[in-house]
Parts: sequence; structure tokens; C-alpha cells
Amino acid sequence: MAVLLLWVIGFFWFAANLPDDVSEDAQVADAIVVLTGGSDRINTGLDLLTQGQGKKLFISGVYQGVEVQELLRLSQRAPQNLECCVKLGYQADDTRGNALESKTWVQEQGYSSLRLVTASYHMPRSLLEYRHAMPNITIYPHPVFPEHVKQKDWWLWPGSTTLLLSEYVKYLLAQVRNWAEVMQAMLIG
Repeated sequence: MAVLLLWVIGFFWFAANLPDDVSEDAQVADAIVVLTGGSDRINTGLDLLTQGQGKKLFISGVYQGVEVQELLRLSQRAPQNLECCVKLGYQADDTRGNALESKTWVQEQGYSSLRLVTASYHMPRSLLEYRHAMPNITIYPHPVFPEHVKQKDWWLWPGSTTLLLSEYVKYLLAQVRNWAEVMQAMLIG
């Protein structure tokens, strides 16, 4: 009963602490990293690149066959203006994969900071995975707020409630997995 109560309290804490604005929007990072999978993420990343919030934009989790020029056309951007500064990652198929794929790219570029763009409800787990994969990189969260997710009154909207519950469970699983990896490394080392 106590475990269930802790789980429920944890869920309400999780839902209450989702970002509701972009708190560090004035910080310029070396790079902008966008996680695919939701509306407004790529356009937000392109806007940040255009505004000089990063030198390059990395989009993680892109479908095989999608090219930068096509993506820019779909976003109604001029490919010749941004093509040089946008890199697509095709290897990731989940949030942990996004973090590992981004880590490789960030290391190749020699960057020490990034602005992470994903949905607000996805930001806690994304930050958890990215900070675990890249503990020495400064990460500035840049949440986007999908219209279909009713974050403020989530309990009144079954779809939003289900989405937040699912994300909370994934967050807890990622916490446990990352903790187990740290413990294993300590025991080996």
C-alpha cells in the first residue's frame, strides 16, 4: 500500500513539475538538439538556429531517407540558408537512443553545451537520459507545448492523463536503469 501511495504522490509531483515555460531562453549554446516525434519541435529548433541560439542544429531520430533539403522545404525554410548547419541523425528510435546518438555528434563537434528541444511532458525523461549520457555537457531545456496536451488541467482530459501516466512510468524506468548502470560501474571500478 505504501509503494502505491508513493507512486501516486510521485505522479502528481511529476505532473505538477512539468515545465510550463522556457526558463533559460537567453542562454546561447554551442548546438541545438531536437528530438523528433512531436509537432513544433523541428520548427522551434530551426527558429532557434536562425536566432543564433546555437552554431548547428542536430535532429535526432529522423526516419531513414529523409534529407535536410526535404525537411527544410516541409518547414517552409530556404534550404540554401540553413542546409549547412543542420545535421540529421537516423540511428535513434527511443529517448535513450536519442541521447546516445546526440552524444556521439556532440563529441565529434567538440561542443560543451546544447539546447534540448522536445515536448514539455517529455522533457524530464529527456533531461534524465541526456545528463546520464553526457554528464559533462551543459544542457539548456527548451520545451515546446503541443496544443493537444492539456498540461494545466490534465486530469480533465483522458488523453492527456494517459500520456502523462505513460511518460511518468517511462521516467521511473529510466531512473531505475540509469541507477543500475551507475551501481554496476561502481562495483566494477
